[in-house]
Amino acid sequence: MSDFERNKDQVQAGVQAGASLVGRIAVIITDAVGSIAKEIGDFVTDGIEMREAARAARLDEHRRSPMIDLDGIEDGELQG
Repeated sequence: MSDFERNKDQVQAGVQAGASLVGRIAVIITDAVGSIAKEIGDFVTDGIEMREAARAARLDEHRRSPMIDLDGIEDGELQG
């Protein structure tokens, strides 16, 4: 085997190893981004649910005691 072939094989092996590494890193990043998006989505959903639960509690309390201040609650929400 000539020096040229040996160098070519070394370069080829290096390029293949580098490409494989980049592929593995891309998979890690893709999985991480997906996990982050899911966690953020879950967090936002929890916030929306808490806001709706608080609104429902205020409306329920207003039905029992009409003297409660309902600033910030839309008019249509009082009908139940």
